[in-house]
Amino acid sequence: MVNFRSGLIRALIANGHEVVALAPPDKYVPQLSNLGCRFIALPIDSGGVNPFRDAALLYRYWKILKREQPDVFLGYTVKPNVYGSIAAHALGIPVINNVAGLGSVFIEQGWLTRLVRQLYRLALSRSYKVFFQNDDDHSLFVQGGLVPPAISDRVPGSGVDLSRFAFDTTIRPSHSFRFILIARMLWEKGVGQYVEAAKILRREGVDAQWCLLGFLDVQNSAAISRQKMDEWVAQGVVNYLGVSDDVRSEILASDCVVLPSYYREGVPRTLLEAAAIGRPIITTDAVGCREAVDDEVNGFLCQPRDILDLVKQMRRMINLSPSERAGMAFEGRKKVERQFDEQIVIAKYLKAIEVLNTSR
Repeated sequence: MVNFRSGLIRALIANGHEVVALAPPDKYVPQLSNLGCRFIALPIDSGGVNPFRDAALLYRYWKILKREQPDVFLGYTVKPNVYGSIAAHALGIPVINNVAGLGSVFIEQGWLTRLVRQLYRLALSRSYKVFFQNDDDHSLFVQGGLVPPAISDRVPGSGVDLSRFAFDTTIRPSHSFRFILIARMLWEKGVGQYVEAAKILRREGVDAQWCLLGFLDVQNSAAISRQKMDEWVAQGVVNYLGVSDDVRSEILASDCVVLPSYYREGVPRTLLEAAAIGRPIITTDAVGCREAVDDEVNGFLCQPRDILDLVKQMRRMINLSPSERAGMAFEGRKKVERQFDEQIVIAKYLKAIEVLNTSR
């Protein structure tokens, strides 16, 4: 919420609304409070499929919403969108959802995917508005009958705060080229492909750095273990930077941001932040990721799970002249200003809430 929704929270409060945040408690709770919203702790087993825990979560949502009686419920991520929405519908509370990517459950077809589809249909069909962050997910839900077309709409990812992620024309010298992957350390984010590509290029004698930044040991079956990360670092393949609340400085210290994800993304925020600052991107021609890159304009697209294609695009990026990379940086900034300004997202939310309030 702090990372992706701060701008919206500030805008809602500035427009006279009271904001209550429901989420599992962590070290960022004080920052939420500093934004001016009230926090209520809500334990969520985000990646779990235990039906008893999910039933308990649905009850907790119902209990909190019944007590708070909000004018509107805003849902993000799978379980809040599903169980929070179902509880809100039961209490007659209007719902605005944001489907910020479909994650790993929609990569493979199976019983879990079929179950999640049915839960989405139950949860979203009665919502007031359902925002999607990319055209692929929007089409999948509408054509699959999970969401009525009349209540669906598109937002440009989570948007980027263009003043915070200001354009910086400083291009680091090519002899110290630095790649960085910023994401949760999950196999589905393409971390394994990134490491293997780094190994190949190092064997070829390429003088570059391959950095990783993001949460390790997350509660997810696809998480990369600390032991595996320590092994890669000990081999001298990558440099693991841990986590940071100052992603901007890490992007500024890099020449290219890479995300070889085959996870069903919304639109990856780190790619938009990189483009806003003025750093070229390498990412996959996959759902959500392709939205952030105009191929060969502000970066390069590679095929998902294709290590050799990733190696090829990294070589191309390294071999660009400083002026060519500067051109990509300029085009990336223009693209974000045109399509992904956070104010576009905020305006859509404020408009939806205004229309909802006047229609009562």
